[in-house]
Amino acid sequence: MKFAFLIMGDFHYAADRAAIRDGAAQIVGVANLEEAAAAARALCAEGAGCIELCGAFGPEGARAVAEATGNRIPVGYITHLPEQDALYRAVFAE
Repeated sequence: MKFAFLIMGDFHYAADRAAIRDGAAQIVGVANLEEAAAAARALCAEGAGCIELCGAFGPEGARAVAEATGNRIPVGYITHLPEQDALYRAVFAE
């Protein structure tokens, strides 16, 4: 199964990507939800069987990406332990 992980930040979808195992696992950087939806549609069309998202997407972003795939493949997103909330706020402060 092909697997993809999308990260959101100061990235550009067309340029910021890497693959291992002959493309069986890919990581794709996107700048926003619009790029994420485009990436998800393309990855789904290329045969990705699962997409995981960084925590920046949250539940609403995960829903939008799942909708972009036509809900044909599973889409998950990373969360963290509640006891690390303060640490996450400090590290990812905007």
